[in-house]
Amino acid sequence: MAAAPAARPAPEQTGGAGYRGATRVLVMSSTAFTLMFAVWLMFGVLGVPIQAELGLSEPQLAWISAVAVLNGSMWRLPAGMLADRVGGRVVTIAMLLLTAIPCFLVTQAGSYATLLVLAFLVGFAGNLFSVGVAWNSAWTPKEHQGFALGVFGAGNVGASVTKLLLVLAPGLLTATAGATYLGVVEGGWRVIPAIYSVALVVVALLTYLVVPRQDRVAGQGKPLGAMLAPLRELRVWRFSLYYAAVFGAYVALSAWMPHYYVSTFGVELRTAALLTALFIFPASLLRPLGGWVSDRVGARRVMYATFAVMLLASGVLMMPNGHLVVVHADGSTSEHLAYGLGIAPFTALLVLLGCAMGIGKAAVFKHIPEYFPDNVGSVGGLVGMLGGLGGFFLPLLFAYTKQWSGFPTSTFFVVFVLTAICLVWMHLTVVRMLHDESPELADHFEAPQGALATR
Repeated sequence: MAAAPAARPAPEQTGGAGYRGATRVLVMSSTAFTLMFAVWLMFGVLGVPIQAELGLSEPQLAWISAVAVLNGSMWRLPAGMLADRVGGRVVTIAMLLLTAIPCFLVTQAGSYATLLVLAFLVGFAGNLFSVGVAWNSAWTPKEHQGFALGVFGAGNVGASVTKLLLVLAPGLLTATAGATYLGVVEGGWRVIPAIYSVALVVVALLTYLVVPRQDRVAGQGKPLGAMLAPLRELRVWRFSLYYAAVFGAYVALSAWMPHYYVSTFGVELRTAALLTALFIFPASLLRPLGGWVSDRVGARRVMYATFAVMLLASGVLMMPNGHLVVVHADGSTSEHLAYGLGIAPFTALLVLLGCAMGIGKAAVFKHIPEYFPDNVGSVGGLVGMLGGLGGFFLPLLFAYTKQWSGFPTSTFFVVFVLTAICLVWMHLTVVRMLHDESPELADHFEAPQGALATR
């Protein structure tokens, strides 16, 4: 049984005038999250020139992105709980400033080992997600939480910021190569983390100035055991698996696709960045729509549609190019059913996959304030942590399954299998729930005679 919604402070207790304060929180938390997400996943694009400079193998390149995603996932539970206890304002500002330090140090990296350590530290940026979820949930009425969390979650579009920098300023890396700025920052790919480190400090200052000084704190004074109690429920872990499919796979593909386009289709890095951005934008910007639809038709229906579309898209994308070879009785051979997916239909299916993920991410988090209104920070933190860990393991699976099978499309086989597991678990849960509610219908394949007439 869901717990009763937590009492919310009156507007005069918030330091902001009702929705006006909530809007400022939503705007600044979304801005901060967008920037932190860009920093978190910047190695997805920068990995290509880094690989060329340091002579890295594909698994080594995958590890750079993977360790950043790992650190951006493993602290989401304590970060969300901390936001519930002391408020999202102070935690957000602190995280922005702390991330700026290793982000700047990336500009000084000259070896694979150093870069691996710094990538891990920079990955701390990803933990801001659970802070923003708890912060916005505390400020937003229940009937609008799906939309508000969807708007905040649209900050996932930050994954495309580095890619758009290279698209809008195609000569940025080459034009700055060989130069040194302020005597400490070399040009080339190192310019990007230098820009981000300055932006992190600026957004931290803006957050301090813009959002209400007196924060809403949903879990102030609540014992730690009470905050962790919901984590014993199986449904929390089920939501986490769903999130691994719709968010973890999104993170993994955002980091992996630039390299995939370059190595599979032979396009330039700028083109690969643009095509990857086409996947990222709907996977991020449709999140508010997913929250809005979930508010109105229910998150479960949205999740069914999400998983169905993901299975369809990944099922086609995972098919390797090739044909059947038939060996005849006389020893001759013939080729049949040739199949090949060009870059245009590939990108169209990838965008469709991104659309489903964007809507599904909001639907997963619509469940959390409904089932656990007093523990959004801890539950949202765990779901975000385990979902984000999918973004750590999946790029490694992409690299090693390709190495084992020889097929680049094995990337989408991994996504297909994960999605299928989620859909089966969700459907079995729904069937069991319906059986518990109406056990007398267990042996009926259609409505009992006369039942429709009584409805």
